Amino acid sequence: MEKDDLAGHTSSASSKLIHGGLRYLEYGELRLVREALAEREVLLRLAPHLIRPLRFVLPHAPHLRPAWMIRAGLLLYDGLARHRSLPRSRAIVLAKDPAGALLKPEFTRGFSYYDAWVDDARLVVANARSAAQRGADIRTRTRCAEASRSSDGWKLRLSSGGGADENVTAAALVNATGAWVSAFARGTGAARAMGGVKLVKGSHIVLADLYEGDYACLLQNPDRRVVFLLPYARGLAAIGTTDVAVANPDELPRASAEEIDYLCAAASRYCRRPIHARQVVHTWSGVRALFDDGAPTLASVTRDYHLLLDDAAAPVLSVYGGKITTYRKLAEHALARLKPFFPAMGSEWTAGEPLPGGDFSNFEELHARFRARYPVLDDRWLEALLRRHGSAAGAILDGVETEQDLGTRFVDGLYGREVDYLRQFEWATTADDILWRRTKTGLHARPDEVRRLDAYLT
Repeated sequence: MEKDDLAGHTSSASSKLIHGGLRYLEYGELRLVREALAEREVLLRLAPHLIRPLRFVLPHAPHLRPAWMIRAGLLLYDGLARHRSLPRSRAIVLAKDPAGALLKPEFTRGFSYYDAWVDDARLVVANARSAAQRGADIRTRTRCAEASRSSDGWKLRLSSGGGADENVTAAALVNATGAWVSAFARGTGAARAMGGVKLVKGSHIVLADLYEGDYACLLQNPDRRVVFLLPYARGLAAIGTTDVAVANPDELPRASAEEIDYLCAAASRYCRRPIHARQVVHTWSGVRALFDDGAPTLASVTRDYHLLLDDAAAPVLSVYGGKITTYRKLAEHALARLKPFFPAMGSEWTAGEPLPGGDFSNFEELHARFRARYPVLDDRWLEALLRRHGSAAGAILDGVETEQDLGTRFVDGLYGREVDYLRQFEWATTADDILWRRTKTGLHARPDEVRRLDAYLT
């Protein structure tokens, strides 16, 4: 059940990375890094259309961290990844590396390592589809308006805003409400499942024509934070993220002028061409609900997850923190905490089951197969469709012989066939759902095109 759209909040506002968290080593988060690196390998197998390897370049700034410290951290990072499919880290000479053309000439040395990029919103949708295929009832834009419990279970009042409320019952409740986790726990009277939470806003900026190449940069800042410079979409790059305390989770997060200036300054310390706020073409922001571990700075607050169970009556499990990289392990651990209440619960299985569309091992081979079957379709568009849907793109393209068979062209890269599929199988109901979460075609959409798509959906 989702109060708004799937991935309507923080889950579509991440840095789009499946990574171990190199910087977490400085804070001694070895368990988190080890688990995240193991999950990186699992997710690369389960969703090869949504997740792909990404090379990172870390230019060395001697006045911030000595080279031996960075090398030691990378060796530890490599060592914690026990089963790896990605290349190991290495030292590089930037004048001989593609990143050298992007970076200022005073940065002569650096390091290279690998993590992975993910389409975060589509990963959420893929998990919802997988659950639905196994009998789950996925409800978007449905709010739990009231929850009361007794020794017999929970009584819930669900409000979808489209008619009469619905009353349902449940044997247990999982409070995975993100920024609203403490408020929801308080509203249910589950005092034993309440922890402290720090709401931290992270913002990203998007720029056009910053650099070419399928690599990212990890940039060290004088404030001891790091900032990512990431390939984002065709011709676009993203820079992020920030750490800003938030008081009100109901306030729509937006990148402030101060955050934009901070990110521009961070990138300008390294890039040959200075970066200015006027170059920003798009921003996104999300609020992380981090477990309050008493850390002195926002950057040092743990990114690990904490599960708090109140079983005084019918159980409620509240989820604090967590990263998109470790979402699957978090879910396994949550079910393990609830298993005593559900003795018929089966064993863990998700590590070996591809997500919908992910039942292939090599994306290039999948692309070649679809290109041979649909030679009349634009190859760049076809690749983008396969990146969104993987092998499930066949359901969208079934019977297509010409571009006209794809239906109305709403936006560059978005046709009626896919729109209808997203409505029928992926719970999309609005133009925003489609343009920004199911696809990223909103980056190039004109206002009149958005209005035409909205009119089609109503």
